[in-house]
Amino acid sequence: MNIVVKNLKGITPYEEEVEIVERKGTGHPDTICDNVAEQVSIEISKLYLDEFGMVMHHNVDKALLIGGVADPRFGGGKIIEPIELTVVGRATKEVDGHKVEVDEVAIEAIKNWLKRNIANLNVEAHIIPGVKIRPGSKDLVDLFRRFGKGEVPLANDTSFGTGFYPFDELEQAVYEAERLLNNKELRRSMPFIGEDIKVMGVRNGNTYKLTVAMATVDRFISDLEDYIEKKEKVKELLLKNIKVDGDLEIFVNTADDMKTGSVYLTVTGTSAEQGDDGQVGRGNRINGLITPYRPMSLEAAAGKNAVSHVGKIYNFFAQDLSKAIVEEGLADESYVYIVSQIGKPINQPQVLDIRVKNANEETKIKRLAEELLQEMPEIWKKVIEGKYNVA
Repeated sequence: MNIVVKNLKGITPYEEEVEIVERKGTGHPDTICDNVAEQVSIEISKLYLDEFGMVMHHNVDKALLIGGVADPRFGGGKIIEPIELTVVGRATKEVDGHKVEVDEVAIEAIKNWLKRNIANLNVEAHIIPGVKIRPGSKDLVDLFRRFGKGEVPLANDTSFGTGFYPFDELEQAVYEAERLLNNKELRRSMPFIGEDIKVMGVRNGNTYKLTVAMATVDRFISDLEDYIEKKEKVKELLLKNIKVDGDLEIFVNTADDMKTGSVYLTVTGTSAEQGDDGQVGRGNRINGLITPYRPMSLEAAAGKNAVSHVGKIYNFFAQDLSKAIVEEGLADESYVYIVSQIGKPINQPQVLDIRVKNANEETKIKRLAEELLQEMPEIWKKVIEGKYNVA
């Protein structure tokens, strides 16, 4: 099965003097695009299962968010021009004369994700959702029929995926900081926190610095003094809850200018209302982080079909395998690289390269890899059940 297991050589990021890690939170325009495209794919897949008994060809992995125009003010501002969010791709819209309403399902998926995840955004007034989904080729429709008959799907691209496990201290700190602030329970007591939260982590020696860009919701903040107090509470919350083995410094909204009163206020809790645009694939990898010191694929997993698109499947697989190797006690750390060849069964990669630190038994690692490869054709089910994150 072209499986190679080798010792992980060289210095790992946490052993370096300097390390950088980033996470774009739920309400960041790029993350919105990723999650919306993925939700569209999931809902279209469910439609296909209902109508045809199998997932048909589709890739809705392009999305563009065009920021609106807003007038945020202490106590509550307004949206002047709405956000535009368009999902683009290909999908099967008819099989043997049986048509399905792909566009309608896609629009509803966009609205529902936004309703669930961006609390202060009115999907009827603050955003214009759209889709540009064209039919796929007949050859690809026929390819998916083969899958429906029980055959192992064939890779629709020559692509690679990567994964690593576990997170180190800086990676964990960055991830947990954003997840803490985007916790819906926390927002009940601190409703001024918007969902658009970006965390940039820098470790220099034994000093950890987290720079947090946090959108605030204007109607929950009365004036500049109130803003300053609330920002300080967020800093204290992070210092109390984020643990590192070293000195931790937290910086929140460092672009604020208190003298002029220019601070990070929004109407909706996301910079998409005015300050920023978004696009699929420009943000977090599937593990939820941007890690320039680790192996990463530039593939945008969001919105790709989970049956045969190795640009998606291989990244999930690589992450699953690297995690399983460590959690089953076969190594202390694991990097996984896997590459496909278009037209070949997805579970027969050109090479599966596994790099491990302090490995116990190479044979057991290969056996585990073989088992997960055999299960790869079932990954699509977990994707549709929402068991994987794309950002």
